[in-house]
Amino acid sequence: MITVMGATGNTGRKITKLLLEAGEEVLALGRSPEKLAELAAMGARTVAGDVRDARHLTSAFAGADAVYTLTAFDPTLPDYHADQDRRGEAIVEAVRESGVRHVVALSSIGAELSGGNGFIASLHRQEQRLRALDGVDVMLLRPGAFFEGFHAALETIRHEGVVADSVAPDAKVPMVATADVAAVAAGALRERNWSGIVVRELLGPRDLTYAEVTAVIGAAIGRPDLAYVRLPDEELVAILTGSAGFSSDFAALLVEFNRALSDGRLHSLDGRNASNTAPTEFEEFAVELAHAYPAGV
Repeated sequence: MITVMGATGNTGRKITKLLLEAGEEVLALGRSPEKLAELAAMGARTVAGDVRDARHLTSAFAGADAVYTLTAFDPTLPDYHADQDRRGEAIVEAVRESGVRHVVALSSIGAELSGGNGFIASLHRQEQRLRALDGVDVMLLRPGAFFEGFHAALETIRHEGVVADSVAPDAKVPMVATADVAAVAAGALRERNWSGIVVRELLGPRDLTYAEVTAVIGAAIGRPDLAYVRLPDEELVAILTGSAGFSSDFAALLVEFNRALSDGRLHSLDGRNASNTAPTEFEEFAVELAHAYPAGV
């Protein structure tokens, strides 16, 4: 049996479906029974609960051959890192108490840094907690930025006619499709063929700039003149804490994260190679954005 946290999220849903298609028994965890219903219909066992509750997680991990863990984030909370620490500590306690021996944990490029990397700093602390577990084989997945993050840009395109963020337009950013992350995670959960602590970077076929991404999106949605506008940090914070509903704490962390991207501090440590280069091109993913774009017009 394999337990999947965040089973209704970007990576967890795809992992759960891949495991079920492969004939695995899956326990899918999430917050909402309604959202878990689709996975239950596909054959997964499902449990809804608070992932900050170590007892809930211990019960869900008990008897599992492997677990997929993540610390899902809420950008509206006034103290983001404190909430992430609660989630991370609950996961580690549950792994320890349940006796599970194989963990695939979602982290991020840049998690080797203890600070100056915005919201990624909490993933650094979670990696340290997982590394301290005794007798547990842990795979730390460090993907680049998710392609899916650009779904949020569609609203700005609709209303402002541009893609806008605070990342430098010419900064090369490692990016990857969540489908490629899910494929690697599902394979590891099934095979369990590593020992100790293993760091696995996951990059797309090439690093991309926000200017390049904007051009691809523009071509896909029929707006070839679509431009990328770099916002001042203060303006982005005002937007995030206003209409987007983010807390001031998370908005500041996102700006710090963007600054680290712009400065090239969040990058592959291994260098691009066959193991960490995933196949999905952003041009392929942009088809998904094009399908979503007319829905809001």
